[in-house]
Amino acid sequence: MDVATEDMGANSTKKSMRKNRFTVKRGVIPPSSQVLLFHSDQWEKLVEVACLNRPLNGGKRYAFVKQLGGAGDGGRDVEARLIPALLKGQWDLYQGKHYDHALTPTDVFKELVKFFKHLEANTYPEPRYYYLCAPRGVGNDLHNLLAKPDEFKKRLLDDWKAEKTGLRGRAAELTTNLEKIVIAFDFKNILECQTRDILEWHALNRKAHFELFGFEGERDDDPSTPTVPSPHEQIYIDELLKVYAEMSSPNLTLGELMESDSYSEHFQSQRALFYCAEGLRIFSRDTYGEVEFNTLLDMVLTGIGPKVKSPRHKTGLDRLEAGTEGAEQLIVNDSPLVPKLRPGDLPGSCHHLVNRKRLKWVK
Repeated sequence: MDVATEDMGANSTKKSMRKNRFTVKRGVIPPSSQVLLFHSDQWEKLVEVACLNRPLNGGKRYAFVKQLGGAGDGGRDVEARLIPALLKGQWDLYQGKHYDHALTPTDVFKELVKFFKHLEANTYPEPRYYYLCAPRGVGNDLHNLLAKPDEFKKRLLDDWKAEKTGLRGRAAELTTNLEKIVIAFDFKNILECQTRDILEWHALNRKAHFELFGFEGERDDDPSTPTVPSPHEQIYIDELLKVYAEMSSPNLTLGELMESDSYSEHFQSQRALFYCAEGLRIFSRDTYGEVEFNTLLDMVLTGIGPKVKSPRHKTGLDRLEAGTEGAEQLIVNDSPLVPKLRPGDLPGSCHHLVNRKRLKWVK
């Protein structure tokens, strides 16, 4: 079959290019405000999920991410490795601090004392970056220190020697060897990880983000069915041609089909169903990623399989009608897409299955 390569009509193209909007459920406050109410464990879990999603240079992701917050974590609330092995300079340490105020130098100094003691004890190798993650961010004093690494280092050492780090006794002891480790460490690698970035990375897992913060997608209008079939319709239209060819001429062409008094209306109605499901696919992509639409297709295929494959069916049209009618009757409550389903979505998903070569009407 020769499907025209021109784009969909101007209006339908415009619709298909529009992205679905997102709203918050009634009464839900923005994520940046919600995180202020989190428990510290919830905050660390959020940072962990954000790290799992965080895009690194070259489009890569961390090879290993684990939340370690709690007793014995060694000052690592989240450990994120660039490679599977834990090696010097090949991992990032995320320190989550969920306080009721912006971080101060004293808040951080006592954590850095513990950090350097763990470096000395070889609890773990030196990380590439040490990230400070606090929902209220860092205060002005600490912000200024982070911008001046040498001054930051000097102030830590001065406060440590003067026992002003918030620690006392043996925990606050600064040995000669420990001081050397501090001096050798590059303080420009201690950075603030801003809440907006953490939330942005977390949102890359749309399903988890929306469920956690109460977002729901608002489905846009479905793309209109273009007058001339588009290239991405090729496979399912080829299969429809076979259905109509069984009832007319084996050499039926697309042009003849579209002008046929007997079949053109039925054909266009099937294309309209395809574009209903295409609207659902776009909504799924923008809201959850493609995975939920793909999962829905799996459910539909499982549900209609016995009907389509029944030996009672003798023609492709029989199987087509059994498939689309069977899909219309399916109950797919397990899918998060259910609240946004429209009447043509499930029957139209049959044509998407055909378009992916997972279903045929004609034997």
